[in-house]
Amino acid sequence: MSCRNEIQLFSDSSETAQAAFEETVEEVQRIELLWSRYRPDSIVTCINESAGRKPVVVDEETAGLLDYAATAWRESDGLFDITSGVFRRAWNFSSDHIPTKETVNACLPLVGWDKVVWQRPEIYLPVSGMEIDFGGLGKEYAADRVASLLVEHGWIALINLGGDIVASAPRPGDEPWQIGIRNPDAASRLSGHLPLYSGALATSGDYERCIEVNGQRYGHILNPRSGWPAADGPASVSVIAQNCLLAGTLATVAMLKGVEAKRWLDSMGTVNHLVW
Repeated sequence: MSCRNEIQLFSDSSETAQAAFEETVEEVQRIELLWSRYRPDSIVTCINESAGRKPVVVDEETAGLLDYAATAWRESDGLFDITSGVFRRAWNFSSDHIPTKETVNACLPLVGWDKVVWQRPEIYLPVSGMEIDFGGLGKEYAADRVASLLVEHGWIALINLGGDIVASAPRPGDEPWQIGIRNPDAASRLSGHLPLYSGALATSGDYERCIEVNGQRYGHILNPRSGWPAADGPASVSVIAQNCLLAGTLATVAMLKGVEAKRWLDSMGTVNHLVW
């Protein structure tokens, strides 16, 4: 998944731990094969290549994630949108310059979940060049799936897929896992830590993939309505929720809320969070 993945596991034998690890790797690889936009044989590639031509029938698991994406789009007032990946045609976060407004605006007609025709089990992208991208869902879903497998076997584990974290259970002795949160302005320091007994923690930030121009940092989390990062927003948002899919969605939307991020997360009531 183009990131560092880690499993910490308590087990009574190395053989049991190895079996759990292998099952974990197999499940993560299965999900990547299914949904990676980089693979020519994935269902996502099939959907994208059919844009403007024909609908595509999807499997039940993919349909479930599309249902979730539709709900996330609706509940976030359109800020969480899996069609917004086309903005990568304008933004290159390995470069030292930002795109022109004209380049970004050229992508806007291809963005918008409200344009998508989703009638289970068929999805149709009506405009040629439109795409869906599970980049904002895939690792989180994979972390949840791996945790479910480990829970079924009664294993105590912490799953960390590129910073998307799920604890299957507390550490022995009913102790929490201590999760360090990176300082967005200094990679070698922590901003703080969060105790996690079980459930999930996800962090979104503008520091991993970004461009700095004239002292301003432009992060990779882009507003689907404009194609630009939120201005004057937090540098990092961490959210604890019952599952990683929800935690990741909330963290991403909070980043796009800009100066309203903390107030919006506070309105969630039971969601624990840290905002920097």
